This record gives sequence, C-alpha cells and structure tokens, in this order.
Amino acid sequence: MPWKEVSVMDERTKFVGRLLSGEKMVGLCREFGISRVTGHKIWNRYKQDGARGLYNRSRAPHKHPNQLPFAIEQLIVRLKKEKPNWGAPKIRELVRNKYSDIKVPAISTVHCVLDRHGLVDKHRRRKKYRAIATYLSVPQASNDLWCTDFKGQFRIRNGTYCFPLTISDFVSRYIISCEALSSTEINPCFAVFEEAFQEYGLPVAIRSDNGAPFAIGNSTWNLTRLSVWWIRLGIKIERIRPGNPQENGRHERMHRTLKLEATNQVIGNLLQQQEKFDYFRKEFNCQRPHQAIAMKRPADIYRQSERKYTGLPDITYPGYDKSLMLTNCGRVCLNNQKIHISQALANQPIGLKEVDSGIWQIDFMSYTLGFFDEESDRFTPCEDPFGFKILD
Repeated sequence: MPWKEVSVMDERTKFVGRLLSGEKMVGLCREFGISRVTGHKIWNRYKQDGARGLYNRSRAPHKHPNQLPFAIEQLIVRLKKEKPNWGAPKIRELVRNKYSDIKVPAISTVHCVLDRHGLVDKHRRRKKYRAIATYLSVPQASNDLWCTDFKGQFRIRNGTYCFPLTISDFVSRYIISCEALSSTEINPCFAVFEEAFQEYGLPVAIRSDNGAPFAIGNSTWNLTRLSVWWIRLGIKIERIRPGNPQENGRHERMHRTLKLEATNQVIGNLLQQQEKFDYFRKEFNCQRPHQAIAMKRPADIYRQSERKYTGLPDITYPGYDKSLMLTNCGRVCLNNQKIHISQALANQPIGLKEVDSGIWQIDFMSYTLGFFDEESDRFTPCEDPFGFKILD
C-alpha cells in the first residue's frame, strides 16, 4: 500500500511495529509500496532516536553561509525608515555609497529584508507606458533641453496656496530650480528663470505645457512675455500636446517624488516651504540615486552650460527698409496705418521689408511673423514662425 500523506506518522509507526514483531523488511516494503532504501531509513531513524525519529524532519540547512549579517539587515531597515519613499535599489545604492567597506547585498535581498519588516508598499504593477513624440527633440547632453512646469498647488497652514515652479535638466534629471510661489503670475517667473540662467547658463531649448505663464490661448502664436524673453535669449521653445503630460514624463515623475518628499507635511508659511524645497532639491541632486541613469546621482552627470547669460542682446535689422518698435499694445504704425502684431511682443523691435508693391514682410529677429498689405490694411500672420506648433 502506498504512503498516505495525511497519516504518514501512523504509517511509519505501523511499519516499525510490524518489523519489531518479527516480519521481514522485503515483504513489508512491498506491502507498503516503498523501496527498501526508504524502509531501512525509517528503521535506522527509529533505532537511533526512538519514536521521535518517526516525525518529519526539517529540510532546512543547519547553517546558512549566505545569510545576511544581522548588523547589515538592521542598517537596511534604519536607512529605509530614514528614506521611507526610497525603494530597494536606492537603499542598496545608499548602503554602497555610505559603507564601502562592507559587501553590498543584492537588490532582491534588500527587498526581502524590507518586505520581512513590513516596509514594502503592496501595489499592483502597472504596464509601463513609453511615450514617443516625434515632433519633440531628443537631447543628448546636459542643457540641450530644460523642462519646466508648475506642480499642482496646495494650501499651507497660514491659509495661502503654494505654487511650486520647477525647472529640471532633461538628460541628467538635475533639478535646476524649485521655487515656492504664491501664484502662477508671470512676473515672479522672470526672477526665477533669470537666477537659473545666471547660475547654470542658457539651455538650447525649454519644454513646457500650454498653460500660463508659458503659453496663452488668446494670444497670437500662444506667446507670452516669458516665452518671448526666452526667444530673445536664443532659446528654442517646445510645447507638449494638451492632455499629454507623458510627453514631459521625466519632469512629471520628478513632481511625483517632490509631492511625496516635500509637500506631505503642513508647513506654516512660504518661507518654511521654500526651505523644505531647498532640502529636497539638494537631496534629489546629490544623494538620491536614479535607476534611469545607472544608479548615478543627477549631480554626477550635470554640467553647467557653456552659453553664459549676459542679458538681452541687441536686435538690429541691417538691409531692412524700416526698423520699428512695437507699442505697449503690440502694435506698430506704418505710413499712418496701425498694424496689430501681438501684445506678447510689446516693446520689441521688428524689421520691415517691402517685398512687393505695398506688401511688407514683418520679421522679429530671424523669424518672419507675417505680411502686411497696405491696400487692404490687413496683416496676415504666418502659421508657425517659431517652429513649435503642435499638430494633433
């Protein structure tokens, strides 16, 4: 008869009892449906340990040569409690950087330690989405592209709202700026970007969404004074499609970490909140390893731009028929005819060139804004002079 798993102890007891009564090993093994090797093993265990030898024995090894030392396990737990939002890969990298004299365990081992101590959040793994936007640039080096946005506002203890304005480098993930502003008004943004330009130099391009103060829907070409200032500095503008934040995904992912680390406590005022942002920015750039850049830190990769900020360059139009200054309303007067261009370009110099009889080409820097027909008194703007129109 074969062994029954649910009563294996009873079967072993019967087997040994019949051996003790004088029955032969070969016949009993055949009857119980086991090999003679197993039969002798049961008999030898009984002779050695008595009835206790008939119980199931643990197959776990008595020694664990690869078991993680207790001190290192406690170190992992302590670091996780200090950095509750860091996962196993980052905790392992933190151990490696801080304690170079110890053997660093594998990521899976660190994860098991955290899981065993109840320090792993259980959540359903979602399928990764990789956005591909062919009209956006693919930067290769630091400062090829900066990303900017306002992280969602939140209320602080004194009742006011905080609107964090953030700037990051696309390639290195380095946070250029994280500023606690009281609104999304355009004027404070100039000071934030000017400070960034003075410290880090000028990027080749800046990517943003289509919201204020980066763009405005009721303006020609969706320009704002801020985006015009960038153009004056020789910076290209990239805009993601409305409703597609994944096209600025690296920056949005940083915002997720920012929310966890620096906005989860009620702060008394904007000054205290800025201090929290400054600490977060320093830790993110200089301490926190990033899986997408081979567990390096953003500060290990980022380098300042070679294009230095020296203020707005002068604009001249050699070879043009006229060079005029737009008014505060974004208009220009040509032969007693008022031409509305764009209020965002207020007080900017433009060049005018008569390309046909009564037909004037109007340029801003190297960009052709459109054409003015004196006979019809009509200005026809170009569809996309700055090269950042997004086609759905």
